[in-house]
Amino acid sequence: MKKNKNSGKKLKLLFFILIVIAVMAAYFFGGKQYLTLSYLQQKIGDIQSFKQAEPLKCSLIFFGTYVAATALSFPGASVLTLLGGAIFGPWLGLLIVSFASSAGSFCAFLIARFLLKDFFMDKFHQQFQTFDKNIKKDGIVYLATLRLIPAFPFFIVNIVMGLTSLKAWTFYWVSQLAMLPGTAVYVYAGQEFSQLESLKGILSPQILLAFVFLATLPFLGKLILSSIKRRKAFKNYNRPSSYDYNLVTIGAGSGGLVTSFIGAAVKSKVALIEKEKMGGDCLNTGCVPSKALIKSAKIVHLNKRASEFGLSKINIEFNFSEVMARVQRVIAEIEPHDSVERYQEMGVECITGEAKIVDPWTIKVGAQTIRSKKIVIATGAGPLVPKIPGLEEAKYVTSETLWSIRELPKRFVIMGGGPIGAEMAQAFSRFGSEVTIIEAGERLLSKEDPEISKIISNIFVEEGIKILTSHKVISFIQENGLRKVICESEGKTIAIEYDLVLVAVGRKANTRGFGLEELGVKLRENGTIDVNEYMETNLPNIFACGDVTGPYQLTHMAAHQAWYCAVNSLFPIKFKVDYSTVPWCTYTDPEVATVGETETTAKNKNIEYEVTEYNLSELDRAITENEKNGFVRVITQKGKDKILGATIVGTQASSMIVEYVAAMKNKKGLKSILSTIHVYPSFGEANKYAAGQWKKNHVNEKIYPILTKYFKWTRG
Repeated sequence: MKKNKNSGKKLKLLFFILIVIAVMAAYFFGGKQYLTLSYLQQKIGDIQSFKQAEPLKCSLIFFGTYVAATALSFPGASVLTLLGGAIFGPWLGLLIVSFASSAGSFCAFLIARFLLKDFFMDKFHQQFQTFDKNIKKDGIVYLATLRLIPAFPFFIVNIVMGLTSLKAWTFYWVSQLAMLPGTAVYVYAGQEFSQLESLKGILSPQILLAFVFLATLPFLGKLILSSIKRRKAFKNYNRPSSYDYNLVTIGAGSGGLVTSFIGAAVKSKVALIEKEKMGGDCLNTGCVPSKALIKSAKIVHLNKRASEFGLSKINIEFNFSEVMARVQRVIAEIEPHDSVERYQEMGVECITGEAKIVDPWTIKVGAQTIRSKKIVIATGAGPLVPKIPGLEEAKYVTSETLWSIRELPKRFVIMGGGPIGAEMAQAFSRFGSEVTIIEAGERLLSKEDPEISKIISNIFVEEGIKILTSHKVISFIQENGLRKVICESEGKTIAIEYDLVLVAVGRKANTRGFGLEELGVKLRENGTIDVNEYMETNLPNIFACGDVTGPYQLTHMAAHQAWYCAVNSLFPIKFKVDYSTVPWCTYTDPEVATVGETETTAKNKNIEYEVTEYNLSELDRAITENEKNGFVRVITQKGKDKILGATIVGTQASSMIVEYVAAMKNKKGLKSILSTIHVYPSFGEANKYAAGQWKKNHVNEKIYPILTKYFKWTRG
């Protein structure tokens, strides 16, 4: 493989050298002057005589010269186009020039792709990623627009398009058609070739305006196609003549609440439908209760570490039912933030009941019928419970039903080593449960780098948690009054006794039972609602955000998507959702927070990167609190301070990561973080020290001897 890669590089180098030699030879032998207007005007008589004597030979030489000049991005294509009109006349000239220009552009496109694409993808992958994605989607529109404006340098278009993933055949036929109007103007102008004083006079303001108008045609065509698509999507429905609301949101979790709030804030008429509790999973069964439980568990754990802080052993007694009661008090304290009363005060009409979407504009809630111009689906997701023999009869809970237990399980088995499983495993272990994690994959927290998974696993093992990776649960049984889960690994089976099982193997989008199937709203293979970059479903007036669509099942991402749902549904100008800077955190102890690329993803994408690390064991604040377990890891573009991603393992990682999120969002690098004043002593200083480590790694050591001599000289 490596040999083939080296051979490819040598071939590219050889090809590049040949092109350079060809261009230099053309310049050396005066090739540039042969393609000037003044020179060709002097020779026009001879050329026309040659054409009369040898028409086929003249046509072939002209065609070959045009293709070669365009392929090598040699200046003079405009002059050759004029010459084509002068020699061959308007119709034959247009035919020859049209195919010659397209063939030459196609060759330039292929040369750029062969010589430069891999280089640019390696060096500028991050910058090109979004551009290339847009070209894949709307490349025909962009290319046609650029081709329809002859004032735009075509050689740049040829090269840039060669660096993208645009199909070669698509590039050719779009170029052939879109360059035709401009070619026709130049060929026609060639009738007066001998009288032309310069190329500037050809493109008058009127002609340029005409070309600008032509350039808008691809976008107008796109709008027309979009309109046709909308009509097709709604062809089986009768659109209401009026609506009760501008916007109706189904689901009052993070996505639904933010969508409704924004809608009301801009003074549109908004309704929010929720069949259960306001606040959704995050408030009632997810983020809020789990973090409250984790805090109580950490207090218990700190008691065991009392001697580390110069304290005698402290005896903490607790009743688990009181711990769970506190969890409910925390939920109750936060509930007013998401309450019906608060949202109604903000102008949102809150409707309690089960929604049923009847058609793209009509929703029924019980006996009430609601008509809305736009609908946003924010119904979230629920725990995925796999079909395993004996599970239905087993004593199990999910992330939704866990909060109803009041007795601490002695033997607690957790299916799944993702964020939910990891967080609950550590919390219940600290309360005193004998915890076993069963994970089908090779490691815990598979979204993180392997090293980080290992760090968390080692900490869990030290705290007494049993971890079984690469183990598949095959059944649940009861034997002699004992509950057992049967696992399989490498052909061997083991039985684990348990008192309670937490099923945390994933989440499933809530898409059934409220009309999506009947409407034909498209779903992805994983069961989430399929939306475009504007958060629209295949029915253009129905949008979706949050866990029900993904790709990130995170509360803050639901809120992020909700902004796009609200704005794109209410206003004619649409914005593409931005996933360039997505942070997440697993609230184990220490916490694990990540934004952007990890080392694993950077490798998988063939990004040239550097890794800079700063260990928290060197941080003053971490030493004072004896929370030295962790580090800051930053992924940067090779040789530059541009931040591609960051991962922090530490007691305050969820707060520390925000600085990297802000830096990446605002396109600031490690130099900006290094020059920012950080409070001392704080965990946030670790970010500055990581930036300092990067700076130290990039200092040119050759300057040190010079500085030594300079300061020696200043001392006299």
